[in-house]
Amino acid sequence: MSRREERKTDFYYRSAKQEGLRSRAAYKLSQLDERYRLFRKGDVVVDLGAAPGGWLQASRARVGETGFVLGVDIQPISKLPQKNVKTIVADITDPATPELVEQNLPRRPDVVLSDTSPQITGVWDVDHAKSVELAQTALKFAARMLTPGGKFLVKVFQGELFEDFLKEVKERFDFVKVSKPSASRGRSAETYVLGMRFRSRA
Repeated sequence: MSRREERKTDFYYRSAKQEGLRSRAAYKLSQLDERYRLFRKGDVVVDLGAAPGGWLQASRARVGETGFVLGVDIQPISKLPQKNVKTIVADITDPATPELVEQNLPRRPDVVLSDTSPQITGVWDVDHAKSVELAQTALKFAARMLTPGGKFLVKVFQGELFEDFLKEVKERFDFVKVSKPSASRGRSAETYVLGMRFRSRA
């Protein structure tokens, strides 16, 4: 079965189409939130690598009208109808991007998310290393921006560098969990690292 045919028969892909969600990834975030209570009403959320916007939709549904969600991606993201959802075009690996993100926030975020994936080469060691590098970039964002006690969720491919990255997350958060939601495809090497109760710089 081709990848295109697989997508058409995928339960979450079909459900996302029916519900008007921009990607099946919205279900991954929803399942992780149900398990770990990532969001609260009124939260400020930064979503790194947000295109096409599935996680923006899921985040906005949870923070409600009193919250704020900012999506960041190197690709333009089609505007969402809610006034408290904003997107900017920026490369998260650019050293100037963190300051740009901060300028577009009402205050420090309560939650930093990253579902970013590298351009897949098919060479596993390369793809894994690039995934970990992007996850480390997201962690640096979180460490710079999060409010004390904040939360962090990042996608990363499993492999030999995974445990070292996990240690980096544990140095900054009181509670760390590795989880793979049921909406992730079974053959995928992706997993999610969750950090809760961010230790402030002070």
